[in-house]
Amino acid sequence: MDSEDTNEKIALNPGLLGYAHTVGGAVIRPEDMGKVKSRSLLAMRQQTDIQLAQLYQQMQLLADQARLISQRVEISERIYAARMNFEPLVGNIYYLYEQKDGQDALSIIAPQEWRRSQPFRAFVASATLLADHTWDVHFSQENSTSVHG
Repeated sequence: MDSEDTNEKIALNPGLLGYAHTVGGAVIRPEDMGKVKSRSLLAMRQQTDIQLAQLYQQMQLLADQARLISQRVEISERIYAARMNFEPLVGNIYYLYEQKDGQDALSIIAPQEWRRSQPFRAFVASATLLADHTWDVHFSQENSTSVHG
């Protein structure tokens, strides 16, 4: 074998060949790029769907929190506008009622503590006065759930 023959059989850049350049080299098969792209696209969509679902859950949580804060503000405003014959003390639970004339009244008496002669049209909410003089609304008749804030 002469050197010219040998030079023709040697690749200058064997790493760039699309096939094995030696007898013991790894078999190189061309990839079906359509399949590769399809798998990649599927994986990307699954991942982004998971992320979008997480964002949606976070949005729902924030919307629920905003609704509860709005209800807390509404009840707090009604409490401060209500008739009260005492000064509320921090840390105590008070009860907001709607009187028969439509006005609100704040009371220290819970709905279940009234005997048969409850002087109010409806129970509205119960709340605790906090140290910063905001109200922690425990129960609101408007939504019949806890409205902690």
